[in-house]
Amino acid sequence: MIGLDLETIAVDVREGVAWLTLNRPESLNAWTTQLAKELLAAIDHAADHREVRAIVLTGAGRAFSSGADLTADGGLGADGSPDVLTRLRGVFNPLLLRVRTVPKPVIAAVNGPAAGIGCSLALAADLIVAAESAYFLLAFVNIGLGLDGGASLSLPARVGHARAFEMAYLGERIEATRALAWGLVNQVVPDAELEPATSALAARLASGPPGSYAAIKRTLNDRLYAGFDELLDLEAVLQQERAESADFAEGVLAFMHKRPPKFTGS
Repeated sequence: MIGLDLETIAVDVREGVAWLTLNRPESLNAWTTQLAKELLAAIDHAADHREVRAIVLTGAGRAFSSGADLTADGGLGADGSPDVLTRLRGVFNPLLLRVRTVPKPVIAAVNGPAAGIGCSLALAADLIVAAESAYFLLAFVNIGLGLDGGASLSLPARVGHARAFEMAYLGERIEATRALAWGLVNQVVPDAELEPATSALAARLASGPPGSYAAIKRTLNDRLYAGFDELLDLEAVLQQERAESADFAEGVLAFMHKRPPKFTGS
């Protein structure tokens, strides 16, 4: 794939598979506007090239992704108040929607923590291969936020109603072995075997019929992910409301001071 000049995404195409690696290891591959835009560009590029038959998403270093980088991009509106709506609606959500709808198989190779919107990215993939050290975390509730990144749909689509509420309400880590038992992931392998195991799966898909995969993905999306774009926007609107709440401010302050939050419902 020639013509891409990216700083936060490493691209490696081999044997019909595009490996797209979130490449901000110093921040545990936390999302910035630049990273999201570059990952979307890389996925679009892969979609446009016939030689690419499957896509793998993974992270550099010891994490898949720690979620959104709260220190980057400002995150504030013109009046100084939190502005998550603009970044979700304009940058992050188009990426999640593209992962879910690109007409090629997408595998998430989760090599470590997948938290927040990083977890949502893994959930948006078609298949997930996880290292034994990986875990999945939707801890939004711990700082007074709702779900985003499409997790409101992609999570119950994988694990069902009861476990989706458990993961979202309790905000606890789901270790790889439990994720496998829940049906959240497809495979769990020793850390050293993550790349070869993912390569084998991706190679099998790359040698298969592209038209069949595109048709299967489209029909499953129509049944399991109907209204995904509208859901992403609803999440963004509600997340903005939460970001303006006193409970969010308290949640962030409590996190910074390493104490339990005292939520008031305001």
